[in-house]
Amino acid sequence: MIKDITLGQYFPGNSILHRLDPRMKIVLVTAYIILLFFAQSALSYLLAAGVTFALMLLSGIPLKLYVRGLKPIVFIVIFTGIINMFYTSGNVLCSWWIFQITDLGIANAVRMILRIMLLVWASSMLTYTTSPVVLTNGLESLLSPLKVFHIPVHEFSMMVSLALRLIPTLIEETNRIMSAQKARGADFETGGLIRRMKAIIPIIVPLFISSFRRADELATAMQCRCYNGDSKNRTRLVCYSLHVRDYMSVVFMAAFFAGIILLNFITLFGVA
Repeated sequence: MIKDITLGQYFPGNSILHRLDPRMKIVLVTAYIILLFFAQSALSYLLAAGVTFALMLLSGIPLKLYVRGLKPIVFIVIFTGIINMFYTSGNVLCSWWIFQITDLGIANAVRMILRIMLLVWASSMLTYTTSPVVLTNGLESLLSPLKVFHIPVHEFSMMVSLALRLIPTLIEETNRIMSAQKARGADFETGGLIRRMKAIIPIIVPLFISSFRRADELATAMQCRCYNGDSKNRTRLVCYSLHVRDYMSVVFMAAFFAGIILLNFITLFGVA
């Protein structure tokens, strides 16, 4: 389960998604997430799923990595689907005790499960195709107007970058601790829920200690290199600029938004 967490990992490549401007990718992913909440009909969700699948193919990253990224949240997805299926009013299809399954409940369950999957895949595409350093620079550039209000934009962007970098490291550290505990006879896969939760304690304690030690070493290293945040005289190695592919991605997102709205109207007026 721990090995299946792929969020925050970067996979180098030369696809069109890799070559997009990081600022544009952040804006487009944010717009895509917002557009998913505008999708209300089956046709609009079908369009969103088709667009997401096409982008996954364009990223040049194996589809199995996207599927593997869903495994850690399978429980959340199933729980959300069950809640929506049993607690949504509508035409009752079957009932047992206090539970009722309605037609609207099934539709809402499918809609919520698909929405969560698409949200995870869209977020994964951003981190898969953008290195933490580039993502930090893009985020800092987007938020730079907030410096007028004395908001520490650089510090916030640096925290996001360090958090993304730390995820793969923590996963590797967790796997190493679990292997050591299993060698000592620990069992994390059998027994009830309470027993499994108790078995996790020998993992959490050394993981927290290791995380704090690693953070302290990183802070010491940055201080030794005279790191002082966003200095006014700081120079940058890479200056980002928009290209034709970036403007084409905006046109594509606008067409996607128009398609979602159009399909919602078609369903609303009973055409589909």
